[in-house]
Formats: sequence, structure tokens, C-alpha cells
Amino acid sequence: MRIDKFLKMARLVKRRSVAQEMVELGAVRLDGRTCKPSATVAEGKIIEIAYMTRVVKVKVLCADEQLLKRPQTIACTVLEEREVDADSKPW
Repeated sequence: MRIDKFLKMARLVKRRSVAQEMVELGAVRLDGRTCKPSATVAEGKIIEIAYMTRVVKVKVLCADEQLLKRPQTIACTVLEEREVDADSKPW
């Protein structure tokens, strides 16, 4: 599954267009590297997302689109969450 679609379906970002923009700006990393919105997400991958005031690091538990449509499916688990200064770039 594409990373922009995963971020939307995992409810880490509200809209897919916002997820695409964040990836293009470099606010999302896949396994420690910047990526494109079309990058493939698989189980076990680590995603870091830089929001305005915090950085969240999650591990992908499920990347199957059909399973993510079910409300009881857990898409990812939070490994780390840290606050950052809103004026500086987190990476």
C-alpha cells in the first residue's frame, strides 16, 4: 500500500492530500529515509511523522487495505512520541 494512503487509513492524517503534501515536504520518513508518496508500506516498517509540535514514530502492524477498512483493525503501534519546537525543523 502507498504511504500516503496508509497514513490516511491508519488515521494518522485526516486527508490523503494532506498526507501527500507532508511526504513531499519531507515530514514523513520510512525506515529513516525520506520517501515519495508512492513508497510502499509493509508490515514491520518504521514510519516517522513530523507534525507541527511533535514527532511520532510508529511501527506498521497491518498494511492490508481490506483489513484497514474494518474499524477493529489496529494499523500501527506508537514506538516513540516527542515534543519539538514549532520554529525548528525536527530533522
